[in-house]
Amino acid sequence: MLKIVFMGTPDFAEESLKRIYEEGYDIKAVVTNVDKPKGRGMKLIPSPVKVFANEKNLKVYQPEKVKNNKEFVEEIKKLEPDVICVVAYGKIIPKEILEIPKYGCINVHGSLLPKYRGAAPIQWAVINGDKETGITTMYMNEGMDTGDMILKESVTIGENETTGELWDRLSKVGAELLVKTLKLIEKGDFSREKQGEDYTLAPMLKKEMARIDWQNSSANQIKNLIRGLNPIMGAYSLLNGKKIKFWRAEVITEEELIKLFPEMQEYSYKLKNIEPGTVLFSDSKYGLYIKAKDGILKIIEIQGENAKKMNINDFLRGNEISVGSIFT
Repeated sequence: MLKIVFMGTPDFAEESLKRIYEEGYDIKAVVTNVDKPKGRGMKLIPSPVKVFANEKNLKVYQPEKVKNNKEFVEEIKKLEPDVICVVAYGKIIPKEILEIPKYGCINVHGSLLPKYRGAAPIQWAVINGDKETGITTMYMNEGMDTGDMILKESVTIGENETTGELWDRLSKVGAELLVKTLKLIEKGDFSREKQGEDYTLAPMLKKEMARIDWQNSSANQIKNLIRGLNPIMGAYSLLNGKKIKFWRAEVITEEELIKLFPEMQEYSYKLKNIEPGTVLFSDSKYGLYIKAKDGILKIIEIQGENAKKMNINDFLRGNEISVGSIFT
């Protein structure tokens, strides 16, 4: 049975750790990020990977840094791992660690490489409106997700699927693919495929990208931004100076709006000239509809400033959004 050191941090990585534990692999140690302060009391919260490791009495390391950390490198060398499994660890693995395991370092990456190398592959697949993504396992090298590929598995992205929903699905796909990869290595199958240079990048998300650009974005682009930033930070817009976050939305056509609300028929000739971001219909029973550059956003879930996420109908029962008002 392979001797493994596992490196990972979020719940996405926890799924992989859980599966290799269930398979009975000899997990010599688990490496995860340091506990992070959260909440009003800024209480230190352990990562999901650490929580699972502690439950199973696995040895846990939480180095502040792994680069230029000779003491940590020596600790890993003493464990004599056959493989180091890296899943969403959150730090770049230096050469001196990559060279330790007998069969190399294996990474579980949330895209079909070479597409979406980088820190946020799942998020960018949703934001860009992709129809398909997947998981790739690969041998790690010193580059950013540039190592030789081992196995791939593709999944279809749902039309209204959020990053959070896709994240959960892919975490399970990744866990199973990691087990399959380790079994290949156990059999002595070290087949690998070069990535080539036709790649795209998936950089870390920035807060400024969360603000909706009603003037220059299509209805589908806005919808994809909303679901792509759910649950990470939420896409937002300003209404009367207050920040409103959008968590779920659907796109409908002007024809569909008129079919839903026949009274809009008399205004149909005006719709194309209405400024994007304008509220076309707002009612606690029927919902909120906002004009986009080339379509209409039907809002499903929303969050007022300093408030909780709410279904749009519940939100509108206690918060008035007037027809004709403009999100900016």
